[in-house]
Amino acid sequence: MAGRIRQSDIEEVKARTNIGDIVGDYVSLKTGGVGALKGLCPFHDEKSPSFYVRPGVGRYHCFGCGEGGDVYEFLLKMDHVSFTDAVERLAARIGYQLHYEEGGGGPSESSGNRARLLAANAAAEEFFRDRLSAPDADPGRRFLGERGFDAAAAAHFGVGFAPKSWDELTKHLRGKGFSQEELLAAGLVSQGDRGVYDRFRGRLIWPIRDVTGQTIGFGARRLLDDDKGPKYLNTPETPVYKKAQVLYGLDLAKRDISRQDQVVVVEGYTDVMACHLAGITTAVATCGTSFGVDHIKVIRRVMGDDNSQGSVIFTFDPDAAGQKAASRAFGEEQRFSAQTYVAVGPDGLDPCDLRLAQGDVAVRRMIDARKPMFEFMIRRTVERFDLDSVEGRAAALRAGAPIVATIRDPASQNGYTRELARLSGADLQDAIRAVRAAQRGSGSREGSRDDGRTRSYPGGDGQSGSAEQPRPLAQADLADPTQRTERESLMVLLQLPGEVGQERAARAVQVPFVNPTHAVVRDAIASQLATLQQPGWVDRVLAEVPQAYAPTVNALAVAELPQGGDPGRYARSIVDGLIDRDLLREKAELTSRLGRTEDPELRRQISLAMVAIESERRRLRGE
Repeated sequence: MAGRIRQSDIEEVKARTNIGDIVGDYVSLKTGGVGALKGLCPFHDEKSPSFYVRPGVGRYHCFGCGEGGDVYEFLLKMDHVSFTDAVERLAARIGYQLHYEEGGGGPSESSGNRARLLAANAAAEEFFRDRLSAPDADPGRRFLGERGFDAAAAAHFGVGFAPKSWDELTKHLRGKGFSQEELLAAGLVSQGDRGVYDRFRGRLIWPIRDVTGQTIGFGARRLLDDDKGPKYLNTPETPVYKKAQVLYGLDLAKRDISRQDQVVVVEGYTDVMACHLAGITTAVATCGTSFGVDHIKVIRRVMGDDNSQGSVIFTFDPDAAGQKAASRAFGEEQRFSAQTYVAVGPDGLDPCDLRLAQGDVAVRRMIDARKPMFEFMIRRTVERFDLDSVEGRAAALRAGAPIVATIRDPASQNGYTRELARLSGADLQDAIRAVRAAQRGSGSREGSRDDGRTRSYPGGDGQSGSAEQPRPLAQADLADPTQRTERESLMVLLQLPGEVGQERAARAVQVPFVNPTHAVVRDAIASQLATLQQPGWVDRVLAEVPQAYAPTVNALAVAELPQGGDPGRYARSIVDGLIDRDLLREKAELTSRLGRTEDPELRRQISLAMVAIESERRRLRGE
């Protein structure tokens, strides 16, 4: 049994890890102010980014849903790993040797351990890749060659071969120290009457990787005539492989998807390979399941899909399955902020066959010739009817009107109404009436769906336009200059403690705060003031506040600061403004007391105190 990881190691791994790099493996991040990054929240649907990461303090926070924390909490929530697994994964990433207490000698090796399952998959991938060059893998090499893929292409995508053997992989992995329970949990072997046996046998193998590049499963293509299994066989659902949340090729495509604001969704592993080799390096594919909501969430996070400038391009086979896939994709179309398109190859060829027949240029031309998703669906719907008859044209109009009714942009809806009239051979006024009737009858998708929009105050206190959203500082009046100054002072004290400095911070925490929640955070800062400029500053402040106030501290530690200028000068000016406001309050109180007393000695003391206040105010202004 593994021991407990030393606390000092836990802190050291966190200190050495850039949280921006870790979150960036899952979310497309862009500059979000001084020292901050922002993107679409991976924990809830949204169309405008309210998710902020601040590497300098090692924290993240979403001002839409309230989720926040450090790098360990991010991995726990994203990948549902244990805390130990999160520490071990980050330690392995930076090459840090962990130490264990309570008699343990190393990390846990239980079958449910994510790290062990990933290690088993990595070892299996290496085994499959090595076997692709073996004599018995000739059917696999021939399959690749017939589809225009050479050895370099196979190596680039990690393609391998599973030998036609009952348990060759099983023996290989058992020899590397993996238990039978671990191999079953990873989906690499199956259980039968004769014991465990290799799940993949006599097949071409594609490794399926998550967005971080870790191999989490495999897709296997049937090659041999005596193989009575399905054409494609994938890893079953495992603790690390959830097919509804995985897109093949995303690990290779994610950076270009983010840079180009484009993703091309194809239907198979060879289509992804063909697109990438033809220069369409934003291609991905689902893995043994239809394109769904979870896939959309993954794409939007990677794409940073927060405006209408991006492009999501679907390719569909012309057969019945392809048409059904098109309908499903259209059903989810408005979950994207980006524009959606459909690309269909000449003669219905998919990207792999098109590249083989006409070369790389033809694949690029196919993607360039994409049509808007609405146009594609309207045409596809209308073409089902006999447009030579009055009844057929009327039916086509009735079938196409609900599609046009879902278009939210008025100008686009008007244009597609005219297109529907033209394609169906109907009168324009009849088409307008049909679309309006469809809107009245069922309502547009805009009205029937939650599009994830929230009105938030980026860099504020987590307040949102939705009453159901967490509101860590619900009682703060942001229109009140005093409370706003308090909030901004706490932000710079948490985010830029070194720029504020020990002396200013010590004076700032003496200021009485109007907002009670702000006062709790101020007191926590005051209690840790001696460690102001040491690593782990925000974590120590968090440890001082009651649990209910932790989201507030996290939000303030991540909130966006103004861009441009000198961050240090800004931080000092904010804290100086807080102190000056307090000095003015003290001066006003002294002035009032001075007017109420006749005692010469007390008047002298009050006057001296007022002189000291003015002196401190001049020092703050640099006079």
